[in-house]
Parts: sequence; structure tokens; C-alpha cells
Amino acid sequence: MRKYNSITTEQLKTAQEMADKVTRALTGAGIWGVEFFLSDKEGVYFSELSPRPHDTGMVTLAGTQNLSEFELHCRAVLGLPIPEITQERIGASAVILSEVETHTPQYEGMEQVCCESNTYLRIFGKPEAHVGRRMGVVVSYAPNGSGLNALRDKCKAAAAKVKVK
Repeated sequence: MRKYNSITTEQLKTAQEMADKVTRALTGAGIWGVEFFLSDKEGVYFSELSPRPHDTGMVTLAGTQNLSEFELHCRAVLGLPIPEITQERIGASAVILSEVETHTPQYEGMEQVCCESNTYLRIFGKPEAHVGRRMGVVVSYAPNGSGLNALRDKCKAAAAKVKVK
């Protein structure tokens, strides 16, 4: 499997159709985090579904749009109106993965991330860490028209500073 930097229009349409079928069948209200893999041979295939806000959508906490994923989820569950969703600025997120197994996770490097401009650190507060487990996320933002690749690199570098001990 190769690493994809972008998704084609056809792949996006396939993923959207699959997500629509799954979430309509499950019914309910709120945000559904539906994730897919892209493969050279299989194309788009289902990976995971979360019937709640998901860490992959936490980039919205950087103010990248007028309503965060959590605000959208609450409004949908409560039946409140959702106005037009607008992109306010560009954003990026990078996950903090545990490299250790521990029942009492501690963190190093948080201070360095908190010194970064236009960057937020979110630790999930999980009681145990396992190798490869998502333990937090760093989200960064920049004005529209800025370099998205540079923002992604900044965000990944910030997340790499946080170590689970």
C-alpha cells in the first residue's frame, strides 16, 4: 500500500456513498466518524466507524470552521439548527501515539508544544497506554492561502515532541 497525499474525486465519491449507506442503516443523530483506507488494488475500503466526534476531526478545534465537530454533534443530537458551515482558516492535526505500554501514562514535551504559536495540544486522558494507541493530538492553524504542507509539517513536528512515558 502506498501513502496517499490526496484523494481523487472518484475515490471521494465512493467513500461518501459508502458512509451514507452505513450511517443511514444505523440511524441516529450526531456526527459519525467514518474512516477509509485507500489501496492501489482495492481502491476505497472501510476502516472504522465512530458514532461520535472523533480525534480525526479535532482539527476543527483550531477554529478551522465556524462550528467545531463537538458543536455540530451537540446540535444534531439536540435537534438544534445547523447554519451554513464555513471554512475560517486552514488547519492540520497530528496524532500523538504511545511508544510504550503503561498503566499510568505520563507525558514529556507538552511545554514545548504549548509554546508554539497557533497550536493547541489535546491529551485524551486515557488511563492506559499501549504501543500505537492514540493518546492525544496536536492541532495547528494558519490563515487561508497559507501553505498547507508547511502547516502539516509544523503540526507533525510539534506532536513528535510529546512522548508518553
